[in-house]
Amino acid sequence: MAKSDELVKYITQQVVTYIETPKDIRKQTKANSKEQRENWQTRWFGMLPLAARMIIERTKIKK
Repeated sequence: MAKSDELVKYITQQVVTYIETPKDIRKQTKANSKEQRENWQTRWFGMLPLAARMIIERTKIKK
C-alpha cells in the first residue's frame, strides 16, 4: 500500500509542475532536449554508420 501511495504522490507532483510551467518554457525545454539528442543512426546502430561512411570515402579518394 505504501508504494502505491508514493507513486500517486510522485505522479501528482510531476503533473502539477508540468501544469505550472508556462507553455513557452515547456516548448523551449523540448527544443533543447531535441537538439542535444544524437541522430537516429547513431542511437540505433552505434558507430557502424560512421565506420561505413569513412570506408566509402576512403575508397572514393583512392579512385
